[in-house]
Amino acid sequence: QMSTETAAETKTYAKLPATIKPGVVTGPALQDLLNHAKEQKFAIPGVNIVGTNSINSCMEAAAKYGGPIMVTFSKGGGQFIAGKSLSNDADSASIAGCIAGAKHVREVAALYGVPVVLHTDHCQKAWLPWIDGLMDANEEYFAQHGEPLFSSHMLDLSEESLEENIGICKDYLERFAKCNVLLEFELGVTGGEEDGVDNTDVDSSRLYTQPEEVWYAYQELSKVPNGMFTCAASFGNVHGVYAPGNVDLQPVILHNSQSYIQEKLATEDTKPMNFVFHGGSGSSKDDIRYAIDAGVIKMNIDTDTQWAYWDGIRAYEAEHREFLQGQIGSPSAPDKPNKKYYDPRMSLRAGEEAMAKRLCEAAEDLNCVDVL
Repeated sequence: QMSTETAAETKTYAKLPATIKPGVVTGPALQDLLNHAKEQKFAIPGVNIVGTNSINSCMEAAAKYGGPIMVTFSKGGGQFIAGKSLSNDADSASIAGCIAGAKHVREVAALYGVPVVLHTDHCQKAWLPWIDGLMDANEEYFAQHGEPLFSSHMLDLSEESLEENIGICKDYLERFAKCNVLLEFELGVTGGEEDGVDNTDVDSSRLYTQPEEVWYAYQELSKVPNGMFTCAASFGNVHGVYAPGNVDLQPVILHNSQSYIQEKLATEDTKPMNFVFHGGSGSSKDDIRYAIDAGVIKMNIDTDTQWAYWDGIRAYEAEHREFLQGQIGSPSAPDKPNKKYYDPRMSLRAGEEAMAKRLCEAAEDLNCVDVL
């Protein structure tokens, strides 16, 4: 039996580098995709998921808007996939759930005909054993298939000193590089609260990264042979959606950092660093486009897609409420079974469709429509 991944390897895209095929994208092909996004000024939606429903919404949306998608597993999302009743001692459920979700994507992604990046979200120092477990899986997969299971992992050591943050990142990048895994690292802090990471009371100065810090990280991580990395530099980003005026984004920080690194490298490349944008939900289109101009190649989305998924289920229930009060009977048909309304696939599908629709809107904001 030919796997869907093997079948996909014959297809390439008119508008993307030839290395990029439908299905999961890793290693040099991933680097090509991110560099191409930077040159063409689009960013990939990076979406937090919690199971196959939200995973499939991501890929359905990507097929509709005609661009790549980044499917992102948080530590809590992985645990949820494995099952909330399980003990998560030594992060065992988080590790198993992320691996199970990644294998689901591996099995079906090529059928959607789009490039998919498999990524994990914020990992602070105390959570590193979670990444260690996923790296064991990557190395095992690499030994069998010549590529890692996941495309990339994020380390968020922004609570540590700059030197310790980048020192640990460098140690991990040495391991990542041996099996073609890309590192996303964080400088400064993303405000707000998301999935167990609470920075609601952080000193506001830490929400803004300095160009010197970006340059230091670039220098250190560039020393790792075959190392691939992206930078989540803080420019006032906050997780969640807040009333207008409560979040002061300064994407000029990214432009300044690129100019600073370009000058230090004495290169013609005006955007040497690949940046990522955290806390993207609720951001203005102007701020998003300005950040993309500065070399942002991915924007994280979670709060907005969570709401969309729920809103789809809420609307389904509201439309069919009279058929959802009992297994048999409704005011208009007292003896008729209601099974076709309460079949869980019906409400779950309504959530999927609403989430996919919201992601198509996000792709428009990110210039990521019709880029294949």
